[in-house]
Amino acid sequence: MAAPERKDFAATKQMKQVMGKHFGDLAQGPEQGKKTAWCTSVGPAELLRAMGFNVYFPENHGALLGATRKAMELIPLANAAGFSPDICSYLTSDVGSYLKGETPLQKMGMEGVPKADVLVFNTNQCRDVKDWFQWYAREWNVPCLGVHTPRGIGEVDGPLVQYVADRTEALVEPLEAVAGTKLDIDKLREVIQLSKDCTSLWKQVLETAANVPSPITFFDGTIQMGPAVVMRGTPEAVDFYKVLLAELEQRVADGVAAVEGEIARIYWEGMPIWGKLKDLANQFLELRICVVASTYCNSWIFDDLDPSDPFASMARAYSSIFICRSDDRKEQYIEQMAEKYHIDGILYHDAKTCPNNSNSRYEMPQRLRQKLDKPFLTINGDLNDLRLYSEEQTRTNIEAFAEQLAGV
Repeated sequence: MAAPERKDFAATKQMKQVMGKHFGDLAQGPEQGKKTAWCTSVGPAELLRAMGFNVYFPENHGALLGATRKAMELIPLANAAGFSPDICSYLTSDVGSYLKGETPLQKMGMEGVPKADVLVFNTNQCRDVKDWFQWYAREWNVPCLGVHTPRGIGEVDGPLVQYVADRTEALVEPLEAVAGTKLDIDKLREVIQLSKDCTSLWKQVLETAANVPSPITFFDGTIQMGPAVVMRGTPEAVDFYKVLLAELEQRVADGVAAVEGEIARIYWEGMPIWGKLKDLANQFLELRICVVASTYCNSWIFDDLDPSDPFASMARAYSSIFICRSDDRKEQYIEQMAEKYHIDGILYHDAKTCPNNSNSRYEMPQRLRQKLDKPFLTINGDLNDLRLYSEEQTRTNIEAFAEQLAGV
C-alpha cells in the first residue's frame, strides 16, 4: 500500500528560527558576558531566565543525539567511564559525546555543549538527572543545585506544594551568587506569564488532534514541541505557537488530515524512539493509523503556572507532571485522554534504560484494557540506544496490531 502524501507545516520554518535563536544565544553568551545555567527539562527554567541566565537543556541534546543516531557510538564511552549500560541513555549519550568531543551542536556553530556556570536539576523526572548534573559539576568545578521532588504523588496537596516551593525558593540565594545580581520578582512574574501563555498555546495545539480526522500526529508533536521545552518563558515561543495553532485550526476547518484516510487512532504511552521516528511515522502513515496523542508531548503543559504566586505555582506545575504521579493518577489521566481523543488502542513503549517513563511493566496495560475495552501493544526499545530495538519484530507487531484494530 502506497503511503499517503503528507503536507508539511508552514510554521516549521519559524520553529527552526526560534530554535536557531536558542542555540545562537548559547553560543554567543560567553562573549556577551551572559552566564549559562543548565536545567532539567521540567526544572525551574523560569527562575533561571528571570535571573539573566542563558538556559541550556541537556535532555534536548540527548534527544538530538538519539535522532541523529550518534548515540550508539557514544554510549560505550560513558560505560567505560563508569556509567552502567542500564541507566538513562540520554545521560550516557551526552556524557559520551562530551568525552569524545563530538556533537551535532558543532553544525550549529557551537564548539560543543555550553560550559555551565551552574547546574540546576529537579528530580521530578528521575534520580538520573541529579547524577548526570553532578558529574559535570565535578568536571567543571561549578555549583550543582537541585530540588528533590517526591515521586509516586497522588494528590498534589498543600504540604507537598509548600515543600517544593520552599526548596525552589532556596535556590535563589546561591543563584544570585553565581549571577552576580539579585532576583527581580517582577521579572520572574513576567517570565512565568510568558511560560503560561506558551504552555496554554501548546495545549491548544495538541488538542486539535481531538478532531476527526486529526490535523497532527504524535510524530509531528515530538518536533513541534521544541520551543515549549527550551524556549518557554520567552516571547519567541509564544509567537511561534500562535502561528502553529492558527495553521492547525485552518487545517481542521479545511478537513486536512495528518493521515489521509485515517482508519484508527492510537495513543502513544512512553518515550519516543528518537532514531526511528521517521520509520515509525511512515509505517503508521502506510497503515492509515494516526497516533493522535501521547503522554510525552503533553508533559510540557503547565496549567498551574501563576505569575501572582511564582514559587507555589511553579511547585504545583512541576509536581503535577505525569512521570512523578502515582499509578492510580496515571491511569485516570490515560482514561481521560482515551475519551478526549477518541482512542481505538494504546501503544506502550517499554524503554530499556528509562524505567521511570515506561508504564507497561506492572500490569497497567492489562488494567486499562479492562477499564477501557481497548486493545494495546507493547513494543520494546529505548529512547536512544537502538541496539535494544528490533526493527523487524516491531514492524511485525505493529502490523498485527493494525489488523486487530481493524477488527474492533
